[in-house]
Amino acid sequence: MSRLKADENPIVLKTFAFAVSAAKYCQTLQTNKNFPLANQLFKSSTSIGANVREAQNAESKADFIHKFKIAVKEVDETEYWLALCKELYDHEELTNLNEQLTEIQKIINKIIFTSQSHQIQPLRLNQIKLFTSSRYLLRNIITIKNRVQIKPI
Repeated sequence: MSRLKADENPIVLKTFAFAVSAAKYCQTLQTNKNFPLANQLFKSSTSIGANVREAQNAESKADFIHKFKIAVKEVDETEYWLALCKELYDHEELTNLNEQLTEIQKIINKIIFTSQSHQIQPLRLNQIKLFTSSRYLLRNIITIKNRVQIKPI
């Protein structure tokens, strides 16, 4: 299975487009002199795409999942800042941003779920007992075989 290039990967493209839209909205907030809110929204909204992009070069499946889990946290934070903006300003752009964010959140959650379900599961306790019992039995058979000398007829 070949990996998609970053510029062909739908979630990378969606998170980048969202970051651009959010950055443009942050400019509107700065026009209203709300610099702290603009800065917080800018940081969290652009961090989503940065973590998704970083996950494309993960060193392991666990690292891949970890990067996406960080992206989920950034989605939650961005959702908070957008809700605050809606309470304060209720600009038209907020509806589009919230819709984009919801779609991204669903995709990221599905990626995490699918990736976790394909990880190698650790042995269960009853499998370990069976494995240990089999090793013990085999060791005893070898020991008995070495003790018993078979005489040729």
